[in-house]
Amino acid sequence: MKPKLRSCALPPDDGISTAGKEIRSLSNLIMRFITLKLNKSFVKTATGSNAWILLYLSCHDNVFQRDLEKEFCITRSTASKVVILMEKKGFIRRESVEGDARLKRLVLTEKGKQIVDLIKDDKYVVEQTLVKGFTKEELDLFCSYIERMKNNIQGELTK
Repeated sequence: MKPKLRSCALPPDDGISTAGKEIRSLSNLIMRFITLKLNKSFVKTATGSNAWILLYLSCHDNVFQRDLEKEFCITRSTASKVVILMEKKGFIRRESVEGDARLKRLVLTEKGKQIVDLIKDDKYVVEQTLVKGFTKEELDLFCSYIERMKNNIQGELTK
């Protein structure tokens, strides 16, 4: 039996079933899955965007706050608050950059690296659960749709 396809292309008269609502619902389910099914040891300390940022830092060199703003589509003030909290928790430290004392590179601490090791296994489980049953072509299309939606929103925000 084929699954029932839900359309979220245009809001119906009741205004409830929209693309934004579906994306928010998926985000909520992902967070619930992570909280209930995965490695509990880091959930208490690295919640929300902390885990994604730690993973990002573990895979990239020379990361600055502005890189987090761009990568995670967050405002400067949000990025600043997150960086300050992550530094207080001991996950990251800011290092001065030679030649420009104003620039601070974000670097994982040993504690941050330990949490990344826990998160990586869980990230794999989440990703595999999310994409189960999808072909590579479907995932490529899906990612292109999400990118287009992000560009649509960002375009409106810059007007």
